[in-house]
Amino acid sequence: MSELKRTPLFPLYAQVSGVRCIDFGGWELPVQFSGIHKEHEAVREAAGLFDVSHMGEFKVDGPGSEDFLQLVTVNDVSVLEPGQAQYSALCYPDGGVVDDLLVYKLGVESYMLVVNASNIDKDWAWLQEHRPDGVNMVNESDGTALLALQGPKAEAVLQPLVDADLGQLSPFHFIQNVKLFGASTLISRTGYTGEDGFEIYLAAQDAPAVWSGLLEQGESSGLIPAGLGARDTLRFEAKLPLYGQELSKDISPLEGGIGFFVKLGKAADFIGKAALQQQKDAGVPRKLVGIEMIDRGIPRPHYPVYAGDEQIGEVTTGTQSPTLKRNLGLALVQSGYSALGTEVEVDVRGKRLKAKVVSTPFYKRERK
Repeated sequence: MSELKRTPLFPLYAQVSGVRCIDFGGWELPVQFSGIHKEHEAVREAAGLFDVSHMGEFKVDGPGSEDFLQLVTVNDVSVLEPGQAQYSALCYPDGGVVDDLLVYKLGVESYMLVVNASNIDKDWAWLQEHRPDGVNMVNESDGTALLALQGPKAEAVLQPLVDADLGQLSPFHFIQNVKLFGASTLISRTGYTGEDGFEIYLAAQDAPAVWSGLLEQGESSGLIPAGLGARDTLRFEAKLPLYGQELSKDISPLEGGIGFFVKLGKAADFIGKAALQQQKDAGVPRKLVGIEMIDRGIPRPHYPVYAGDEQIGEVTTGTQSPTLKRNLGLALVQSGYSALGTEVEVDVRGKRLKAKVVSTPFYKRERK
């Protein structure tokens, strides 16, 4: 059995009593520090700090970089200005998803791709397969740490520590070379929780000092460390997809609910475009919907969903929502059963329980 990988912050986890780590895609990561519900609530009401240094970062530069990224991603890279980021996906020719990712435009013909930890090797190989001469790629994943400071008080915690005016930083924009506890960082207004917040990229060796400094600075504002458990319940409530559940090689971006980011009308051709165009023209066969249990029970991933005697899909993610206190799920179902109010049944450990299709996202924060 291969040894689990650890982030640069692993030695600091032990300073928090009650921390519990698990194997997450080959990484030993904290599923919780003080409790999933407490951490979830902190992010919704104050702030939470996540160690997401397991994520992958690839630098892409050189002449033709934009054309290359236009070919391999579904979103329109040409609309980006330096200092902007976009959510996107890599697709196979049949429209299945290699991975979902963020594309940061660092400068002219200079980009950073942020990919899922479990897909780093696969994504790297896929991109190398399609990379033209003249485009350079560097895998900076091992040397890069990533902290996510999320919640309504995130800006109040971070602003006193940096010279940049964070109030002027719009969502999916970023600032480079920001000093934070002596470290040079890239700070972006992005996240995976449905809340306001920031993601902080920095050199791996600088991460412990920044992590400790942020927690100390934010303690009076209610900032606490948060783990994978709360990250999952938070992203679920906001209907943010998880690769391997809502998106996969067998689930297209149109089926998985991120069709908005698929720019079929962009001038550049891209891998998977023909298949996705055909899927859209013919009508997407399956759709990701929200379901709420009518009978008492909690939908879990891979539980079958039925209409009458026919299995029409399965649950991709489900739990009792910590914010809403309702038993909710995301399910990939045949499109004919995707209308709001449609009653279905979920097979919960061999017992068919009633549920209905409801609107998503389940949670949407109030904008200032």
